[in-house]
Amino acid sequence: MTTNLRESGHGQGAMPKGVWVLGFVSLLMDISSEMIHSLLPVYLVTVLGASALLVGLIEGVAESTTMVVKVFSGALSDSLGKRKALAVFGYGLGAVSKPFFAIAGSPGMVFGARFVDRIGKGIRGAPRDALVADLVRPEARGAAYGLRQSLDTVGAFSGPLLAVGLMLLWANDFQAVFWVAVIPAVLAVILLFFGISEPESPGHSRVRKPIDWRAFRSLHADYWWVVGIGGAFALARFSEAFLVLRVQQTGLSVAWAPLVLIAMNLVFAVSAYPFGKLSDRVSHTRLLFLGLAILIAADLFLALGDTWQTLLPGILLWGLHMGMTQGLLATMVAATAPAGLRGTAFGIFSLISGITTLVASVLAGWLWDSQGVAFPFYAGAVFAAAAMVLMVIKKENSNARAVG
Repeated sequence: MTTNLRESGHGQGAMPKGVWVLGFVSLLMDISSEMIHSLLPVYLVTVLGASALLVGLIEGVAESTTMVVKVFSGALSDSLGKRKALAVFGYGLGAVSKPFFAIAGSPGMVFGARFVDRIGKGIRGAPRDALVADLVRPEARGAAYGLRQSLDTVGAFSGPLLAVGLMLLWANDFQAVFWVAVIPAVLAVILLFFGISEPESPGHSRVRKPIDWRAFRSLHADYWWVVGIGGAFALARFSEAFLVLRVQQTGLSVAWAPLVLIAMNLVFAVSAYPFGKLSDRVSHTRLLFLGLAILIAADLFLALGDTWQTLLPGILLWGLHMGMTQGLLATMVAATAPAGLRGTAFGIFSLISGITTLVASVLAGWLWDSQGVAFPFYAGAVFAAAAMVLMVIKKENSNARAVG
C-alpha cells in the first residue's frame, strides 16, 4: 500500500505523519537500546572482568558492523523501492537480540548479542534515512532529520534514566534491567508495522540488481567529499562507552553511571531540531566546522577533568556537537545524492564511518589501557583538528578554482 506525499502533509507546510512515526519508533528502540548500552561498559568491566581494550573492540566491531550492513540494506532499498519492509526487519532483529543481553554470562556472549543488535540497526538505518528524504520537500529535509534525531535522542536519554531508577530499585540487578528493555523494543516494531505506509519513492521505474556498482558513477564529487569528511569526523569520535567509563573511573556509583548518557543525550535532543532547521538556511560546512570545534573543547574537558563535576562540561559539549552534526551530515548526504540512489549513498557513507569508528574505538581502548584515561580524548581532539584542516583546504581549493 502506498501513500503520496501530499496526503501525508508534504504539500501543506506540516511535517508529514511518517516522519513523526519514524521518530517515535526511533524513540522507543533507543529507550530499549540505551537501557542496556548505558550499563553495558560498566557491566563488562566490573562484573565480567573485561579490559578497556576489549570494551573498545566490542563497541568498535559492533558499530562498524552496523555501517557495513547499511551499504547492502541501502542499496537493496534502492533496487526494490521498498524501504519500510527492510526497516521493519531491521527493527525486529534488534528487538530479538535484547533478551540475549539478559542471559549473557561472559564477554563473548555480550559480543554476540551486541553483534546481532547492530546488524539489525544496520539493516534499518539507511532505508529509514532514505525514507525520510522521500517523505519531505528538499527545503525541509534539515528540519525533518533534526526532528527524527531529536525524538531518537529523547529515547537515548530516557533509556539511561529508566536504567538508573531500576538499578536503584532492584539493588544493581543488571539482568532484570536488561529484561525490561525488551518491552519498548517490541513496541517499536509494532508501531512501525502499523503506523506508516510505504511512500511512493522517486527514481524507481523498475527493480534493479541489489548492488549495481556501475550506479556509483552517478554519485558526484560533492557526495564523495561528504563521505570523506564524515569518515574524518567519525575517527575523531570514538564509542560513547568511554564517556561512561571515564566518569565511573572517578568513583561514581555503578547505578548512577547511566547519568552520563542522560546528560549528553538531553543536550543532544534539545539541540538537534533547532540546528536541523538552521542547516536549511546556513552554510553546511560552517556549521560542521563549528561542530568540530565544540568536539575539541569537549575532548579537552574530558581529558583534564578529575571529578564528575569537572567532566560534566565535556559531556554536555559532546551532546551539543552531536546535535549540531548528526542530522546535518544526513542532510548533506541526501542533498548530494541522486534520488534513486539515496539508500546506497547513505549505506556507503555509513560504511566509511563504520570503518573509522572501529579504528577510533580500538585505538581509544588501547590508549586507555597503555597510556592513561586522558589519552583517548587527547587523540580525539587531534583528529577533530585534522578534519577542520581538511575542510579549510577544501574551501581554499574551491575558491582557487572559482577564481581561475
